[in-house]
Amino acid sequence: MKRILAAVGIVFFAAVPLLAGDGDAILGVWATDPEGEGGQAHIEIYAVGDLYSGKIMWLEEPLYTSEDEDGEEGEPKVDKNNPDPALQSRPIMGLELLKGFKFDGKGAWKKGTIYDPDNGKTYKCKVRIGDDGELNVRGFIGFSMIGRTSLWTRVETDNE
Repeated sequence: MKRILAAVGIVFFAAVPLLAGDGDAILGVWATDPEGEGGQAHIEIYAVGDLYSGKIMWLEEPLYTSEDEDGEEGEPKVDKNNPDPALQSRPIMGLELLKGFKFDGKGAWKKGTIYDPDNGKTYKCKVRIGDDGELNVRGFIGFSMIGRTSLWTRVETDNE
């Protein structure tokens, strides 16, 4: 009987990390919702220690066009809506949008923030990979019931 209990205990404790999920499952490149105001972007999500962040690595429209009122045609788009004047000239390409996410062990990344360059605001955010493999990115103010969810899809890269 002791052997059976020991074997069950070993199997249980070995399976706990598998049941918790893999925090690194979020790593990679994700395409944002193309219906967004700024068009589609590709966001690379990476880990620094046990925290996850993401930066813009590709933009559908990286340069200002003749239709843009805020920039010189042909010039790279900048963070013009940032409330900090010192940051308004930084390029959108390479901009860190997602910051400080921690994997909760239950399939969600929480306690992070998401920056919206379309309005210059930073929101609390949580992220979860859905059953369909899409990344559910929920930005909110205060608590998550008041917010907006965007669905991002994984981008296959040459590295994968």
